[in-house]
Amino acid sequence: MAERYSSFTPGGTAWFLQRITAAFLVVALAFHFFLLHFVNHAADVTFAISQQRMENVGYFITMTLFLVAGTFHGVNGVYNALVNQGLDGTQKKVVLAVLVLAGAALIFQGTWVALAMAGWI
Repeated sequence: MAERYSSFTPGGTAWFLQRITAAFLVVALAFHFFLLHFVNHAADVTFAISQQRMENVGYFITMTLFLVAGTFHGVNGVYNALVNQGLDGTQKKVVLAVLVLAGAALIFQGTWVALAMAGWI
């Protein structure tokens, strides 16, 4: 039987955060679908309605956490998938740097948009 290899250290911080963000994303995504497909139909959602929702502090925090958790989960998953495929050495460091910068840029831009939609900047 083939040996199972994973770049995640079982019980390590990255391993733990990957699972926590996955659980949060399942709940936040369910909330998102419920809100946009059952409470409000997607075709009826306008920019003004989105702005109004973002003015609610609870909604704003939930969506910002959704952004951060999704970004971390995706970046961490891609990085570890590449490491599992044999990425190492300088390439591993470069890929990690690019993914961290891209993730930070995504979080910055998404937070900036959320703040603007909420009318806080």
